Amino acid sequence: MAKKEKKFRPKARLPRGFRDQFAADVSLRLDMIDRIRTVYEHYGFDPLETSSIEYVEALGKFLPDEDRPMGGVFGFQDDDEQWVALRYDLTAPLARLVAEKYDSLAKPFRRYQVGPVWRNEKPGPGRFREFYQFDADTVGTPLMAADAELCVMVAETLATLGLGPDEFKVRVNNRKVLNGVLDAIGAAVDAEDSYVKRLTVLRAIDKLDRLGAGGVRDLLGKGRLDESGDYTDGAGLEPAQIDLVMGFVEAGGGGNAAVCARLAELVKDQSAGLDGVRELEQIAEFVEASGKANQPVEIDPSVVRGLEYYTGPVYEAELTFEVTNEKGQAVQFGSVAGGGRYDDLVSRFKGVQVPATGISIGVDRLLSALIARGALENFTHRGPVVVLVMDQDDIGRYQQMVSELRNAGVRAELYLGGSGMRAQLKYADKRNAPVVVIEGEDERAAAQVTLKDLILGAELSAEIETSEEWRKGQPAQVAVARGDLVAQVKEMLARHTPAGVS
Repeated sequence: MAKKEKKFRPKARLPRGFRDQFAADVSLRLDMIDRIRTVYEHYGFDPLETSSIEYVEALGKFLPDEDRPMGGVFGFQDDDEQWVALRYDLTAPLARLVAEKYDSLAKPFRRYQVGPVWRNEKPGPGRFREFYQFDADTVGTPLMAADAELCVMVAETLATLGLGPDEFKVRVNNRKVLNGVLDAIGAAVDAEDSYVKRLTVLRAIDKLDRLGAGGVRDLLGKGRLDESGDYTDGAGLEPAQIDLVMGFVEAGGGGNAAVCARLAELVKDQSAGLDGVRELEQIAEFVEASGKANQPVEIDPSVVRGLEYYTGPVYEAELTFEVTNEKGQAVQFGSVAGGGRYDDLVSRFKGVQVPATGISIGVDRLLSALIARGALENFTHRGPVVVLVMDQDDIGRYQQMVSELRNAGVRAELYLGGSGMRAQLKYADKRNAPVVVIEGEDERAAAQVTLKDLILGAELSAEIETSEEWRKGQPAQVAVARGDLVAQVKEMLARHTPAGVS
């Protein structure tokens, strides 16, 4: 007798660095995105969707690995043997679209876009290979008002999401100013032989919040030995050069006008640096004129983000409150959004400079911060009202109840399984249903339905200690006339709807 061949069964497993998300998490994200979208549309930005897949040369960020483009993207060859990849961010596809449709677009072109992006990078705690970004960009204007508007808009967005003005700040810097400082220390941006020095300086500045001024000075000089015994080589700057860089980094504070004055003094011999200071002054003036001067938008020379990518102002939205990390330590949450001016990106396609500026919110990171802060208490995910089916032979009666509820604007579901009442109640509980509707033989004979308020029931079950106490009251379960079904369900739901939430 021939041996029966064993059937292959694939292992049910999720690729490393990815995640599945259920209704509660997805609903929280959608609620937050809707609130961000409302602010962005209020500022006149329109929605845009670009392809999830682009030709790799359009992304501008990949490295050759034998015959396969790599360097942080998920790439593959299509049927034309051309290399394509999942988009790395939302900005490169925008630049491609603007170059492709340039003549037909209204300029400035203002768009927002939200969606997933993919990074082929090593995953870690809180670091995934697929995550959501929410971008807003203005393409086709060199005016600093466009940059300032994005800073004010993201500040208003964070306030709309429930954060107070002392819980976040939008920090603004300008690459041109920093380039002037780099030029003064012999690390000019256009000098290939100073690339390593320049990168080391930028990385040192970026560590100011974590290491403090002393640690940054060490990294700008000979190097730094950390608490674990690991040694990091420094940029090798002379003391006078270190003083110049630290004067730039520590020029913040005392108001935007004072910061600009100190920066102008530092770069007084570099025309590009002075241009950058003037741009920062214009941004500060716009913030003041916008009527949003109470929003925490401040010029901060220590902001160093993506400076090989940006051509002028750069900005970062940072949360200032503390959260507890996976080690139980209290840490400041940090950046949740960033952006800046990228006047050269579209020119990769067109050969002419097209000024542009944009900002990107890390949706998942911001969401986790708001959850940690307790700012999403009114964003609670609620399941549908569940109508139980006590008689499968007369399911039309129950469907009629569901239809009445839906027609009245109530989210409702008919139980479509084949289990009995106890299992149906467990199902409704797992669905996070606020209310269940029951019509058995007794209720039908009395022209009534029984409504169980599952939210109230859960609250009371934590307080009532004996089954006798429960039987005496049963405040979470009531019998109502069949004709009052919709009104009574809506009344129950209203008990648990926070003020200002529909």
